[in-house]
Amino acid sequence: MKGSGVRPGRVVAARPGGTSAGPVEVTPVRRRRDLKDFLMLPWRIYARDRVWVPPLLADQRALLDRRKHPFHAHAEVEYFVARRGGRTVGRVVAGINHRHNEFHDERAGFFGFFESVEDAGVASALLDAVEAWLAEREIDVCRGPMNFSSNEEWGLLVDGFEYPPTIMMTHNPPYYSTLLEARGYTKAKDVLAFLLDDPALPARLAGAMERFERRRGVTVRALDMRQFSDELERVKDIYNSAWEKNWGFIPMTDAEFEYMAKQLRPVLDPRFCLFAEVDGEAVAFLLALPDFNQAIRYANGRLFPTGLLKILWHRRNIDRMRVLTLGVKTGYRRLGIDAMLYTRTWVDAAAAGYKQAECSWILEDNLEMCRALERMGGRAYKTYRIYERRLVR
Repeated sequence: MKGSGVRPGRVVAARPGGTSAGPVEVTPVRRRRDLKDFLMLPWRIYARDRVWVPPLLADQRALLDRRKHPFHAHAEVEYFVARRGGRTVGRVVAGINHRHNEFHDERAGFFGFFESVEDAGVASALLDAVEAWLAEREIDVCRGPMNFSSNEEWGLLVDGFEYPPTIMMTHNPPYYSTLLEARGYTKAKDVLAFLLDDPALPARLAGAMERFERRRGVTVRALDMRQFSDELERVKDIYNSAWEKNWGFIPMTDAEFEYMAKQLRPVLDPRFCLFAEVDGEAVAFLLALPDFNQAIRYANGRLFPTGLLKILWHRRNIDRMRVLTLGVKTGYRRLGIDAMLYTRTWVDAAAAGYKQAECSWILEDNLEMCRALERMGGRAYKTYRIYERRLVR
C-alpha cells in the first residue's frame, strides 16, 4: 500500500497539523486493559459536551464480542487504540462485512467507532492502521463511520450538534469531519434526521388519514406481542423487500433479526409498532421507540449498582420518540402508505403525551419520504455523513 506504511503497533510521529507533539502509537486491542481504554475514551472526548449520552458499557461490550454478537459470524474486524505518552488519545475499528460485499458485488471495507482528540496526527495514525489492515486484505475502498453497518449505527454528524442523540443514533464533536476530510475522505452519502414537534398538526391530519385508509383499502394495526415470533417473520419479509434497493442496505441474517428483537423487546410499545395490511397481507411496517436516551444518560454507562434504578426513575419523563424503521413492500409504494403510518404514529404519540418525534435516518435522495415528512410539518434538523476513500494497493 502506498502512503505512510504505518502498521499496527508501530510508533509513528504525529503528522503536521496536529495540536500536540510526540509520537502516536496505534496498537490492536489484545488485552483487557486495551479494551477498557477503548471503551472509556469517549468519557474523555465528551467531558464537556452537554448533549452527549454515555452508552451502556454492557451493550458496547456485547456488540464488540466476536463470540456473541451475530454480526461477527460474517465479518472480520480489528480494534485499535492510539496512545501518546501512555495516554489513550484515539480509537477505531477496521472491518470487512462479507455479506455487504457479496450483496453489492464490491470489495469494500469500513471504519467505525471512531473517536479522537482534536489532533490531525492522531486521526491520521488511526486511519493509517485501518487502511493498511484493509489493503492487506485486498480491499478497494474504505467507508465509514459504521458501527458496524446500516443495521446498527452509522454516519458522522455534520449538522445539528446542539441536539442530543436519540436512541441508536450517533453523536460526535464538530471537528471530526475536519479530521476525516484532511485525511482525504469525501462524502459518499448523507442521511437525514427529521424532527416533528408540532402537536397541533396531527389533529388536523387525523381525519384525512382515516378517509385515506378507507379509500385505499388499507388497514393499520399494532404489533401483537402474543404472537411475537410470527410478527417477527412478517417484519423480516417486509424488511427484505422494502430496503433491498436502498443505498448501503445489507440483508440481516435470522440470527441478527433475533438478536435485535431480543434487545428491543423490553422497550417496545406495541402502539408504535404498526403494520399496514392490504387484503390481509402485511405490506408495510413502522417501528418507533420511546427515546430511552433521555433516561439512559443518567446511568453514566453502568447499570449497577444504581444505573438501572436511575433509568427506571427517569423513564417516566421520556417525551420524545424515534421512528427508526419504516418500510413498504415493492408494489405498494407511491400510494401514500408511508405518510399514513407516519401520521398515525404522530397522532397517537401526541395523544400519549410525546412532544417530539425524530424520524431517522432518511437517505438524502429519498425525496418521496422527505416530502411526506415535510408535509407533516417535519424539518431536517440533523445531517449524518458516510465518508469514503479509495485505497491504493
